[in-house]
Amino acid sequence: MPFAMPVAESFALQRHFIGTITPSGNTVVERITQGIVSTLPLVSAHFSRTPVFGSTDPSPDAYAVDGLLAAARLLAHAAPQVLVWNGSKGAGIGFAHDLALVAAVREATGIAATTSILGMQALCKARGVRRIGVVTPYSDASQRKTLECLANEGFDCVASANSGLSDNLSYASVPMPDIAAMVRAVATAKPQAIICLCTNFPAAVLAAPMEAELGIPLWDSTALGVWHALQLCGARTEEAAPRWGSLFTEALA
Repeated sequence: MPFAMPVAESFALQRHFIGTITPSGNTVVERITQGIVSTLPLVSAHFSRTPVFGSTDPSPDAYAVDGLLAAARLLAHAAPQVLVWNGSKGAGIGFAHDLALVAAVREATGIAATTSILGMQALCKARGVRRIGVVTPYSDASQRKTLECLANEGFDCVASANSGLSDNLSYASVPMPDIAAMVRAVATAKPQAIICLCTNFPAAVLAAPMEAELGIPLWDSTALGVWHALQLCGARTEEAAPRWGSLFTEALA
């Protein structure tokens, strides 16, 4: 069991350190990340923030790289094995932006890096997943932009649902029954996987029960960021699966 060993012994054994950059208006990433790593005694998570808040993005088609690099440099002081940008913007502006960001973080810190969207891309490629359902809290305009971007990246979005919100902070308050209803609606199209996009959207807590109900993998973008960081630092993740879903039974070669 994850909590069988004494707290002091668990603390002393921690050897996988991941650094997470989260949007400043986000109340979900830290909670979900800490929830996941609480089931993995060897993992310790550490956080930094970059300005992303409100309903207006001053850089709608690119990253504000200076803020992200400043956050990465602060995390680098703690010498984590991996740095992860746990934000989903790349799904709406193109994966090339995430690749460029990761390269910039590596150059600035000398530390391996990834993003939640690159984690999604890596897993879908490894498992041959192309037909997806997409659930988000986004406005209709943002949803259209995201679906167009995913199509350009080679995904066949067979069904989608969204909450119609535009303020970053409000994404975290979508009621669980509403998220579950959107997931069920998308599942009727029988996608290979359902992807919940937006790292301030608390869909990760529903992954395990919805997978048991629907028989379809549910991959949440926040959980994907954590999962991919853990893959890159060589941590075993299967102990997280009962609570956090089948994603954590996946391993990249």
